[in-house]
Amino acid sequence: MSNDIKKAYFIGIGGVSMSGLAEILRSKGWIVSGSDVKSSEITESLKLLGVTVYKGHSASNITPDIDLVVNTSAVKPDNPEMEAAGLLGIKIVDRARLLGEIMREFDCPICVAGTHGKTSTTSMVADILLAANMNPTVSVGGYLASIGGYFKLGGKEYFVVESCEYCDNFLKFYPKIGVILNIDADHLDYFSSLEQIKQSFREFAKKIPADGALVVFEGVDKEVYEGLECKVITYGMEKGSVKGDDYDGHAADHFFADGVEYDTDGHPAFTIYHNGERLGDVTPKIHGEHNVLNALAATAASMAAGANFESVAAGLNSFDGAKRRFEDKGIFNGARVIDDYAHHPTEIVATLTAASKSKHKKIYCVFQPHTYTRTKALASEFANSFGSADVVLVMDIYAAREKDTGLIHSRDLADRINSTGTSAIYCDSVELARNFLIEHCGAGDLLITVGAGDVYLLGESLVRE
Repeated sequence: MSNDIKKAYFIGIGGVSMSGLAEILRSKGWIVSGSDVKSSEITESLKLLGVTVYKGHSASNITPDIDLVVNTSAVKPDNPEMEAAGLLGIKIVDRARLLGEIMREFDCPICVAGTHGKTSTTSMVADILLAANMNPTVSVGGYLASIGGYFKLGGKEYFVVESCEYCDNFLKFYPKIGVILNIDADHLDYFSSLEQIKQSFREFAKKIPADGALVVFEGVDKEVYEGLECKVITYGMEKGSVKGDDYDGHAADHFFADGVEYDTDGHPAFTIYHNGERLGDVTPKIHGEHNVLNALAATAASMAAGANFESVAAGLNSFDGAKRRFEDKGIFNGARVIDDYAHHPTEIVATLTAASKSKHKKIYCVFQPHTYTRTKALASEFANSFGSADVVLVMDIYAAREKDTGLIHSRDLADRINSTGTSAIYCDSVELARNFLIEHCGAGDLLITVGAGDVYLLGESLVRE
């Protein structure tokens, strides 16, 4: 971030986080350009800001006057633009490192981490700080209606950032307030074990300064956050499970929810307490107990940043979810169509449990597994995660960054689901799934598409019927 660097090039500039970083540098007066394999609303919006965007990757896009090339873990060393930058001796930095360096320029970076729930919780924090007129800069992994996208350039004090553990990227960040929502086995193409994942979260927590705060779910192993210099704030559904404990000289600080009730659409209403003191009631348009917990985490983080509960309530009550997080897509054959990004067994259980609290006849779930590594490593857990569904349609695995190893197939997963007592059908094409749903899914049913790939397109096409 030295002042003599003025020209930056982003490989994959159309990505959610990359585009936000490009916008930040552009706002600083930098000359910004980049490339992406396809045009999108994001790349078109960047062009309106004066950013040059090339379609496709080409060595000719990399010129000697470029000071900095930014890439992501998805960009391989043999990428022609990476090779060209190397030959020209241009400084190359990964997305997470650049984001971390930019973060250091803010007074209060708020980094939301955890295996599950990052996008929803980051979005809630953003909406609360917006309601409090704290003008946050925001970087979130899902489309957030209140900011009209994935990124919002605000003031220089608060920077709300979704912080992913994959490849230890969040260890390149500098949180003043950190959030750990949960820790689960995932990204096992990078991490060797759950213990290694816990250690990474421990290192993340240790990055918070003494005058900062860590907000952590009470179910997280204490070894992750014991002995920290910063203030530790816990949250959960238990009224006083940690009240009275002492964390290395810090008085216990605990948020919890009570009186949770769901309406016929599955939206919860509940009361938030802090150390036994009633703060007030909230009625956010969210689904499931997992999102009640996310709301508590957002409350604790926002109040640690200086927001009052009036702003918390206003922000939560106006929040109606991020895109692809239990998103209502419309009606098909009289059935309600929902889409969710869930791509881990824990997330699928949470999504289907939340769906079961809504009025329905049958729940049809269309699942698109995401990456061969995750599907193979967690096959048993996946098989047992669909108990709240009546029928599961299993699509082919979405490869994402991986190649087919031949060691796992969606047909195998469907067989495993059937062995648990839940009806599952392997569908080798979208057309087969469409025809089945047209014939069987009807009025009063719920149709839920789940997965981090493009499975949502199926639900959207059915709604357009």
